[in-house]
Amino acid sequence: MITHIHIKDFAIIEEIDIDIHPGLNIITGETGAGKSIVIEAVSMALGSRADTALVRSGREKALIQILFDESDLPENRRSGIELLTREISANGKSVCRVNGEIVTLTGLAELTKRLVDIHGQYDHQSLLDAGNHLGIVDAFHAEAIEPARLRVKSQYQAYASIRTEMDALLADEASAQREVDLLRYEVKEIEHVRPVPGEYAILTENLKRMQHSERIFARLTEAYGALSAESPSAIDAAGRARLAVADISDIAEDYKDLSQSLSDCYFELEEIVSTLRGMLDGIDHSTRSIDETIARIDQLDRLINKYAKNAEKATDDPLESVIAYRDLAAKRLDNIESLDSRKAELDAALKKTQDGLLRESCVLSRLRKKAAEALDVRVNAELLALNFNNAQFQAAFQNGTEEPDLAMLSENGIDRMEFLLSANKGQPLLPVAKVASGGEMSRIMLALKAVVGAFDQIPTMIFDEIDTGVSGVTASIVGEKLREIAQDRQIVCITHLPQIAACADHHFVIEKNSDESATYTTIREVTGEDRVSDIARMLGGRTITPATIAGAEELIALSRV
Repeated sequence: MITHIHIKDFAIIEEIDIDIHPGLNIITGETGAGKSIVIEAVSMALGSRADTALVRSGREKALIQILFDESDLPENRRSGIELLTREISANGKSVCRVNGEIVTLTGLAELTKRLVDIHGQYDHQSLLDAGNHLGIVDAFHAEAIEPARLRVKSQYQAYASIRTEMDALLADEASAQREVDLLRYEVKEIEHVRPVPGEYAILTENLKRMQHSERIFARLTEAYGALSAESPSAIDAAGRARLAVADISDIAEDYKDLSQSLSDCYFELEEIVSTLRGMLDGIDHSTRSIDETIARIDQLDRLINKYAKNAEKATDDPLESVIAYRDLAAKRLDNIESLDSRKAELDAALKKTQDGLLRESCVLSRLRKKAAEALDVRVNAELLALNFNNAQFQAAFQNGTEEPDLAMLSENGIDRMEFLLSANKGQPLLPVAKVASGGEMSRIMLALKAVVGAFDQIPTMIFDEIDTGVSGVTASIVGEKLREIAQDRQIVCITHLPQIAACADHHFVIEKNSDESATYTTIREVTGEDRVSDIARMLGGRTITPATIAGAEELIALSRV
């Protein structure tokens, strides 16, 4: 709930501080003193659009701060908001802060919509939003409705998933036939060549060898001759050196090591000679082999240039990318060719899920309509108690009892509902938001709050000018209703009526004063004789007599009965 309001340089307010308490907080004051300005400031702090014209004349900016205390709320209902700050500059800039952190205006409004409900000539009214009405009915009979609503939500999510897949499949089908011939050609072309990962690099190296075969053969022959064919050859010389040193290897350790090294050198030369012989035998001087290799490389080049860049993931080996594209094309082709069977499967699943969803939605709709009937009775009784003798309230559903409209299906069922009201005999039922404004609307909302207040869980309600068009007995009834609602939440109410003011748990008076240069608004909490005097002023105007004092005291006493 709100614990403190600080307003500075806002309209005729220079600076005021208000400590707001639990229960029923009543604000009174002469017309024009600035009562509604306080509510407008609060509304802007909660996220309504800023009006720079409300920055106090001659000042650079207006400041509104609101402190909250959520310690009495259950953990799951706490917003974590402790301080709201709104700065409105005369140059048009506006800054919103939550707990000192800057937020957007949209973000501020979203964060605060469950903190405070303002009813009157402002737009921070959750119950006037038709989008909230179905939720109010659901909360009214939650024990019966909530399990059914969750079943519908689960069924709808399954239905929507199948519907999405079906829509994608149908869209695919429209363009699929244009792809089939191309995909078949591409897969066939790649499979005909049969590329092998790593093949391109091997062929390229082999081609280079074949193109330089004469030079390679000459140099290898020269090396082979130097090592083994000429006389004396290098391998013969190494053999003689090995035998000579072997003959003295038993004399000393260093001769033995040298003998071993010469032996290793000899056998390594023999291995090199063998390798050279093999290389010479393997050299292909055939022009046909070169032509075949070039032709194969050309085949692979065409595939690489055509398909490698279209693979989902590039690889170091371009032929791996070509093969990956072939696999992707083959899978796509298989999907297209199996569209008909998949579509039949989805059709069956969609029909089954849709039937179940409709059944559950109809069950949910019947429960809601039963709850709505009970809500109608309760709200109409409250309106009658508030002296709306000819008013008629109805939670009206757009869908009837006939076959449900599939187009209305959502995770919330098939229901579209809005609160309607006829405030006077002979007038048609119209959406609540269009029926009345100002104080009359506030009293209508008061009736609704009296019934559904236990479910919306908004801890603070503010009523501006709730007494417009009200007098006498109705005013007393309105005051009693406010006190009733304020038993489990915080109410702030602006009123001109002594009958309502007398019901306050805490009474504040706003006063406007002027000096030679400016006008100032102040606010103070009144108790005891000061409170009696203010209610007497509301009863008797300028002239306060012993009779009006006695009348004020009586009103206060009667409000406690």
